[in-house]
Amino acid sequence: MAEFACPNFGFSWHKHVFRCLLAAAALVTLAQTTPARAQIGSARYSSIIVEAAGGDVLEEVNADQPRHPASLTKMMTLYMTFEALRDRRITLNQAVPVSAHAASMEPTKLGLVPGTRLTVEQAILGLVTKSANDAAAALGELLGGTEDRFAQMMTLRARALGMSHSTFLNASGLPNPDQWTTARDLAVLGRRLINDFPGYYRYFSTPSFAWHRQVIFNHDNMLRTYPGADGLKTGYTEASGHNLVTSAVRGGVRLIGVVMGAASNPERDIHMASLLDHGFEQMDVPITRKPVQVASRMTLISSARASEAPRTSHTQAANWTVQVGTFSSEAAARTAANAARREADAGEARVEPVKLHGKTAWRAKVVGLTTGDAQDACSGHRKGTCTMMKAGARQVASR
Repeated sequence: MAEFACPNFGFSWHKHVFRCLLAAAALVTLAQTTPARAQIGSARYSSIIVEAAGGDVLEEVNADQPRHPASLTKMMTLYMTFEALRDRRITLNQAVPVSAHAASMEPTKLGLVPGTRLTVEQAILGLVTKSANDAAAALGELLGGTEDRFAQMMTLRARALGMSHSTFLNASGLPNPDQWTTARDLAVLGRRLINDFPGYYRYFSTPSFAWHRQVIFNHDNMLRTYPGADGLKTGYTEASGHNLVTSAVRGGVRLIGVVMGAASNPERDIHMASLLDHGFEQMDVPITRKPVQVASRMTLISSARASEAPRTSHTQAANWTVQVGTFSSEAAARTAANAARREADAGEARVEPVKLHGKTAWRAKVVGLTTGDAQDACSGHRKGTCTMMKAGARQVASR
């Protein structure tokens, strides 16, 4: 609470003290009766809730402060793709060439090979489910010639949409210190994706898709845990924290929420559910609360700086661990663990020392994963080098 100051406007000392005590009591009462607003995460946190039809802002915190977008960048890549589809400059079945540059993207990725091709629709599905960076770069090259040129196109189009504080430097959201956006700009983009492309927006609710004999599940837990949620996108980098844009419909009312800078996926998801609930309440839409949403807004405040917890969902238990490999240096092991964690977009990267032949080596792991997350974590590694282990079970699976 801000420091309280009580000026003396010419009253006697006794009257001045009495008035100050009354004013202080009033402030305490106001603080106790004002509804709590969860301020989660660090200074990089921001959020906003808007009504999709008219764009009315229902709630906002730091909504105009610059933030790194991470994979929320792919929302702009998809807007450009949908626009090209609408204008018939490309088709869903059109082949997208995979360059060496696109294939070299860091995880998460589909594992595209230079010289191969995938369809525009496959690339779209790769972006909305696995947040595939290689597919995003390939789409950018298809639409812009080079990814750098496409990023310039993204920025110009974003400004034309009213996203006045957004600058894009790549198609994927991979870390770049000069790539910025705001929660408000992302809410604008979410509205435009929904309103401009109602036919293509359905891709954001895709639960999974088949890719080269494997099933890739959507990283967005809100699709499974929040009634009425039907998209949009998750995002994470170390610089940005855990980001999420969600749209949900209840009682004929559609809201769009943006949460940026959360400390973990569970904190991000619970906070988004709380903000959406509060937004629907403001719109007089009845809320049917579920057990998963028992955390109050005050509870979120107290748990704001809690350490990251493994992601869980209604349908899958997060009781899998993947062992990525054993390395001679701690730095190499940490790099491998973090790369696998990015592939899964879930869990917690861990490095632990082990003794091998009398020498210390370092084992890279990711813990707290669902079955699908564990498969994703191992997807960037050659078969046999990544081991999936289930808690309480002796049997392991290698990929």
